[in-house]
Amino acid sequence: MLALEDVQAGYGAISALRGVTIEVNEGELVALIGTNGAGKTTTLATITGVLTPTAGRVMFRGEPIAGLAPEAIVRRGIAMVPEDREIFPALTVEQNLRLGAFVRRDREEYRRDLEEMSGLFPILRERRDQSAGTLSGGEQQQLAIARALMSHPQLLMLDEPSLGLAPKLVGQVFQLISRLHADGTTILLVEQNVSQTLRIADRAYVIRMGRVEAGGTPDELRQKIDVESAYLGAARARGA
Repeated sequence: MLALEDVQAGYGAISALRGVTIEVNEGELVALIGTNGAGKTTTLATITGVLTPTAGRVMFRGEPIAGLAPEAIVRRGIAMVPEDREIFPALTVEQNLRLGAFVRRDREEYRRDLEEMSGLFPILRERRDQSAGTLSGGEQQQLAIARALMSHPQLLMLDEPSLGLAPKLVGQVFQLISRLHADGTTILLVEQNVSQTLRIADRAYVIRMGRVEAGGTPDELRQKIDVESAYLGAARARGA
């Protein structure tokens, strides 16, 4: 479904990605793990069109998408939940969800989807007319995910969804991601909680200093490298 081939990208003279190659197949939950500044968020920004790669290819369903505007990429079927959620605190929960459906025009379908989100996220039904800024951190994360799902994405990307949440809420977020995956949603997950991530991912890539250092199933990664050390910025091969 998604393939990055030897992608290079950065910010001005700063090179953040140095030949990143990853793929996400339909129905998979694929994770990117690594330290802060490793290039994880930059990878997502390049996929969503916020950054244009200086080299390499970004392919979605066999077609190049590098250089397209972010709105055009959303219309192609890619939605992202950003690290800071970016909800609109002064708007109600329902108004935030409506913004997630901006690429669609069928009002009846929108109403059906609104009911579906209320089923997936019961707390949002209860808070439908409440200002989003008054929600708890966990509720805001649910709203951010629901808003992304309102665009009917073929690929859902999540950037650090557990960041800043209490441990109990972190467990709830991972349960939700697992449920979405079980329902057939294709997911690319960037997450700081390595142990939880590897419990639910089909495959994962370890990225460090803008390069992919290892990739495979969670079991394969554990055999190749010390994953926890990789996350802390000091990847070591097993048996070295």
